Amino acid sequence: MVHHKYMLALPNTNNMMLNMNPTSNERECDHQHDGDQLQLQLPKTKGWLGSSALSLYQGFWYPSRVLPNIMVFQKHFQPHNQDIILASTPKSGTTLLKALLFSIVNRARYTPSNTPLLTTNPHQLLPFLEFTLYADAKAPDLTVATPPRLFSTHIPYASLPESIKCSECRIVYICRNPLDVIVSFWHFATRDHPERRSLWTMEDYVDKFCKGEQGFGPFWDHVLGYWKESLVKPEKVLFLKYEEMKEDTAAHVKRIAEFIRFPFSEEEESKGVVGEISELCSLGTLRDLEVNKSGKFMPNFDNKSYFRKGEVGDWVNHLSSSMVERINKVIEEKLSGSGLAFKSKI
Repeated sequence: MVHHKYMLALPNTNNMMLNMNPTSNERECDHQHDGDQLQLQLPKTKGWLGSSALSLYQGFWYPSRVLPNIMVFQKHFQPHNQDIILASTPKSGTTLLKALLFSIVNRARYTPSNTPLLTTNPHQLLPFLEFTLYADAKAPDLTVATPPRLFSTHIPYASLPESIKCSECRIVYICRNPLDVIVSFWHFATRDHPERRSLWTMEDYVDKFCKGEQGFGPFWDHVLGYWKESLVKPEKVLFLKYEEMKEDTAAHVKRIAEFIRFPFSEEEESKGVVGEISELCSLGTLRDLEVNKSGKFMPNFDNKSYFRKGEVGDWVNHLSSSMVERINKVIEEKLSGSGLAFKSKI
């Protein structure tokens, strides 16, 4: 596979192209062999859509093809204290938050008229650790990027390397009502393959979801891991809800900026910079950009697949009452006593 180059755009530096070539082929080949042996012993289940299998590792179901990347990441990633990591479950507002984080950190370098967001998909500006940077189970040379580095991941908190947990890097986590997560993922997975809709129905995915058998699931364990850590270490983990961020984006932009150590000055606020970033990163603005209407940054998914509706409460148009009842029952049981709850509409 060709090693892609992804931009890490950083303040006070020129744009840097991140070299995806491994730092030590021998070391990674040995580790990949060990990982292959471990994978053979892990419990497995068929992934939804009948595609790649899922492997149960450290209490979570991972796409088997991605798990070797995660193992290499766990072993080799060395954080900087200034790193900013966006964490989420799939289809929880990741794309929107990537755009916001990039814009907040780089606002001194770019204006809304010349930002790379106008010509580059947010996922390329804030790359996934497990899908992109550690692709093919090979460790990239991240030393070429100066702090603060921006990364993204769907990896649960429990499976993050201790080096991250013990560092001063900041984690921004976003979650979303599971009813909307289910609907969003189903459309995402079938949008470019309509023939799948008759073979793998919404009800099929609901069944997998309620069993916890989806990529990076169970959903409830994923959100609880970051939720509990945010309560214990609020200076380390910022826990956001998609519904609340949609309801008042400007307030969340300020809150995020403060947390990641890029607070807005009074002058910036008076000039409307917060509002400019909120508007620039809105789903409507991003969806209408030509770069997000065509092309793809990952082989199996078009850029437009990441910009469907983003509505809160869209689940009412797609889930039956029996599906909703089943999902709510599972979530209520799993989150009981945690203090965590979800909004179903704004």
